[in-house]
Amino acid sequence: MLTAILSHPACARHAMGPLHPESPARLTAIEDELIAARLQDFLRYCDAPRATLEQLLRVHSAAYLDQIEASAPVAGLTRLDPDTAMNSYSLEAALRAAGAAVMATDMVMGGEVDNAFCNVRPPGHHTTRDQAMGFCIFNNVAVGVAHALVQYGLQRVAIVDFDVHHGNGTEDIFHDDPSVMLCSTFQHPFYPHSGAASGNRHIINVALPAGMDGAGFRAVFRARCLPALEQFAPQMVFISAGFDAHREDDMAGLNLVAADYAWVTQQVKTIAQKYAHGRIVSTLEGGYALPALGRSAAAHIRVLAGL
Repeated sequence: MLTAILSHPACARHAMGPLHPESPARLTAIEDELIAARLQDFLRYCDAPRATLEQLLRVHSAAYLDQIEASAPVAGLTRLDPDTAMNSYSLEAALRAAGAAVMATDMVMGGEVDNAFCNVRPPGHHTTRDQAMGFCIFNNVAVGVAHALVQYGLQRVAIVDFDVHHGNGTEDIFHDDPSVMLCSTFQHPFYPHSGAASGNRHIINVALPAGMDGAGFRAVFRARCLPALEQFAPQMVFISAGFDAHREDDMAGLNLVAADYAWVTQQVKTIAQKYAHGRIVSTLEGGYALPALGRSAAAHIRVLAGL
């Protein structure tokens, strides 16, 4: 089984200030752990291209894209919201992060690889059709999903989002599109203070109380997400892979460990093998305790690669 790792040097040049938790060191933590775990020889590394305007317009408004381009500074920082900023490299990084999801989709759909992990930043699942927030500029996973639907004519695509925060931007983009199922597990009440109800059958929001451990997470995922995914029978699966529900991550209050991320990855992989010819594209979202992030992402990638 061949797994691609997509990234780009620009993703490590995007920075929002020296104390910002969404830092370039996040990518290094994952890369270093893959080397330490001796996984790199089993993976195919690729440079991500820029997403095109056409690809971005499938999920974002033209006015929003114009706003982001106009906000990109020549030097210093420009704030998009209280938590999200751009430096002179951020636009390039965001284009590459979204482009990674597109290229990964093409590689998986074309049979070049079995699945792919996009080790990119900025993350994306909080960005709505026309608003940046929560460290996110473009909604990377949504760009990949829309590409799969349009380019390959898929009729059922699932997104599994196990970040500790609700994937509000992804829900906003696909709320009225029944060809996309979103299964989002997240701590609640918590930022972005949404997701308690979706109002439709293809958005599966699973609110988790602070303090929940891996056993509780697994039980809820089995009860709520797996039956919905089975019934939906996706033709491709995307993962918004946030690792900030780890017990060492003090930005949130859940208590997962790396083994829980390996477990949930295997559950998703089983669904994909059953209904989608094993086709999975995963893209990095949150995770800010660097050692825990590295271990958790490596556990996730190890399962994707069948190692």
